[in-house]
Amino acid sequence: MNCCMIFFMPNTSAKIVVTGANGFLGKNLRSFLHENKLDVLAISRKDFHEYPSEVKVISTNLSDPKLESKMKNYEILIHLIGIGRQTPESTFEEINLNLTKDAIKICKGVGIEKIIFISGLGVSKDNTSDYFDSKYKAEQEIINSGLDYTIFRASYIIGKTDHLTKTLSGQMENGIMVIPGSGKYRLQPIFVLDVAKIILEAIHKKEFSKKIVDLVGPQVISFEDFVKLFIKNTEVEIEKFDLAWCYDEARRHPNPPYSLESLNILIGDYTSDGRQLQELSNVKLTTIDEFLQSSRLS
Repeated sequence: MNCCMIFFMPNTSAKIVVTGANGFLGKNLRSFLHENKLDVLAISRKDFHEYPSEVKVISTNLSDPKLESKMKNYEILIHLIGIGRQTPESTFEEINLNLTKDAIKICKGVGIEKIIFISGLGVSKDNTSDYFDSKYKAEQEIINSGLDYTIFRASYIIGKTDHLTKTLSGQMENGIMVIPGSGKYRLQPIFVLDVAKIILEAIHKKEFSKKIVDLVGPQVISFEDFVKLFIKNTEVEIEKFDLAWCYDEARRHPNPPYSLESLNILIGDYTSDGRQLQELSNVKLTTIDEFLQSSRLS
């Protein structure tokens, strides 16, 4: 599958701001928006390659007044800044919540009318995970901001360089695939190009206005079966490790097989019927086997 295939939508004149432009999703989305001829202002804290249709901004501070002059006349902000693992220097509250507050503030300051936000599947007011709590609070800030919005509660977004793929690829290099616990808990991964297409729909279709949408693929699969597909046609071995041991490794070591939040998300068994997404979107979702093959992940 050609990741740069043009996806026709009417009225592709919208001017878009993308924060987190140099992250995994940001890079893939920007490539897709460029191929669909949208004007993009791309913001990242580190230098990155820009497309001819883009304006590049390197900034570590969304509250920087200098950003306001650059963002005037843009209509939609796609907020992709977020972390799934915190450190003393970068906490969930600081990155996932406070930078969302900054994004809302600058939208209001420059007249941007809509924000598109990537949250997480499983986010709710009742989830006690620090990661999910930060995402839920960020959602509430957006909902109560007075801006138009689309919030996508995303399952694993899969491509060549997403976090889960890099984790599993690293294990493949070591010759052992680590499955915490039973491996029977489920996930519902979605291909990154499908996500880019759906975001483009959310930019243009009023049906996505003021919606929280589960962003999930067409198949539910156990983690064990996903790993088996991932290593298909290789001789890499799979080994199950006691879940308590995995959590202990995550607490004690700086580079464990899975971080604490990765374990919480994995064993959370977060899935969705996907019905709302199917009703809103015209995108034909890619199957797990198809996107693993097309991305040459297996």
